[in-house]
Amino acid sequence: MSIKTIINALIYNKVALWILLICNLAGTIYGYIWYDTQLSVTDWQFVPFVPDSPTASLFLCFVILAFIFNKSNSVIEALAFVSLFKYGVWAVLMNIIMFIDERQIFLNGLMLIISHGIMALEAIIFYPRMKVTIVGLVIGMIWVFHNDVIDYVFKQYPYYPFIEQHLSAIAYLTIWLSIISLLLYLWRVFKSKTFDHF
Repeated sequence: MSIKTIINALIYNKVALWILLICNLAGTIYGYIWYDTQLSVTDWQFVPFVPDSPTASLFLCFVILAFIFNKSNSVIEALAFVSLFKYGVWAVLMNIIMFIDERQIFLNGLMLIISHGIMALEAIIFYPRMKVTIVGLVIGMIWVFHNDVIDYVFKQYPYYPFIEQHLSAIAYLTIWLSIISLLLYLWRVFKSKTFDHF
């Protein structure tokens, strides 16, 4: 059985989609709970932009639910793809940096690496079924760069003790992750030189 066959079984089979929806919904709820302490001291205008990873997985929940009912929305799909990949990779890198910085491996950090690595992988797995549109690109671009401004200009990034010590470098890395995520979203356009219909 080829990898493509396995991926198609995951993204087109309704039983598999329901299972993935339940798993992602549970992860989304846990993610918002994980941010509870930070959100409790966050000014109201920044609250929607603080829990980056659970919001990314929430976008995917909407995408999966739409797929189950044979629906599609290119804007939500773009938001899901770019934010899943960006914040999935970001969290993996942050936890690896934390291990190096603390010279210690934490079980919670390993769990976050696995869960966020799965997020980035899900972006790639679901990509073949997503529509790539100009509107999706523009909204996705606004979302990820706006989040970068909120995180690193207004200092609303997720709480990790070491981030403040390396803020400029991490902000720079995060901007590049935004760019890479958007370029990956455009991969189908690079191949076919055309956007999907809205």
